[in-house]
Amino acid sequence: MQEKFKQLVETASKIIIIQADNPDADSLGSALALEHIVGDLGKNVELYCGVDMPGYLHYMSGWDRVKKDLPTKFDASIIVDASTTTLLEKLDQAGQLGWVKARPTAVLDHHAIVENKIDFAEVVICDGELSSTGELIYNLASSLGWAINTEAGGHIMSAILGDTQGLTNDLASAATYRAMAALTEAGVSRPLLEELRREYSKMPPEIFRYKGELIARTDLTAGGRIATVTIPQTEINTFSPLYNPAPLIQNDMLQTTGVLLSIVFKQYDDGKVTAAIRANQGAAVAGRLAEKMGGGGHAYASGFKVTNGRPFNEVRSECLEFATHLLDTLDKEPSDETVQHAIAS
Repeated sequence: MQEKFKQLVETASKIIIIQADNPDADSLGSALALEHIVGDLGKNVELYCGVDMPGYLHYMSGWDRVKKDLPTKFDASIIVDASTTTLLEKLDQAGQLGWVKARPTAVLDHHAIVENKIDFAEVVICDGELSSTGELIYNLASSLGWAINTEAGGHIMSAILGDTQGLTNDLASAATYRAMAALTEAGVSRPLLEELRREYSKMPPEIFRYKGELIARTDLTAGGRIATVTIPQTEINTFSPLYNPAPLIQNDMLQTTGVLLSIVFKQYDDGKVTAAIRANQGAAVAGRLAEKMGGGGHAYASGFKVTNGRPFNEVRSECLEFATHLLDTLDKEPSDETVQHAIAS
């Protein structure tokens, strides 16, 4: 597949790098890194995402080059950090997914557990054993002999740190640390990245007060092991342009004694329900929970979307019931990592 990917890139003049509709540090970091790597090969590169980049990701230089309008003329596309058409809803709604299907497409991802796989891609490189798509891109570029300049290296490091929760979960393998060391030796400064991330993570006063409201509304279930909060459409409209409510509250939920899983539900007026799922070390079940609900992800970070009009309370109850089951059987069932390794092999 690596040679097919190399050929796809080499034969294209203009390449679109596509992120899913739920951008995070891994997807944005991967897209920006590829922009530099492929751009240094002499290619014309543009970046696309169907939604605005969340404010907390603005510490990555180049985030403002990501456009919400898909160019009409391009030779190939690379979809990063997503293997499912479910997360390309904006493209589909705009009638532009057909444009992508009509041209050579590559998928670079590390999520082994997905629904509605992107079956039109002629190149799919997905390694569920890797910490992040950023690490996959580092390995791929190194294997192909493509240069990784300092800016690209910084974006790769940000991508890795994003999905490994700052190298604190066991998605980070020995190979991940070796990649981080190599990037550091190449001149990437993790302290500088962390300083930038913290600066852009600062909240305006109204978001600080809103965070307090979310904390007050957080429910603890399953004997205190699952923390949940629900964001209604009115709050999505009001606060999302300033700060995405999920990352605003989710880490604090996981820092609560006894909590193993945090779930942030978003309830839309049109009946759509989405959920962002994060897991603490030792409770690597986020991917299987999302898969059960029709979504996907990896052991510690995943999500799902329900658009069939099912009542919110029904969706929430099913999610919590299965989440409780997964936690109750942690010692009896294989973890997401075991499942991913089995799939990858």
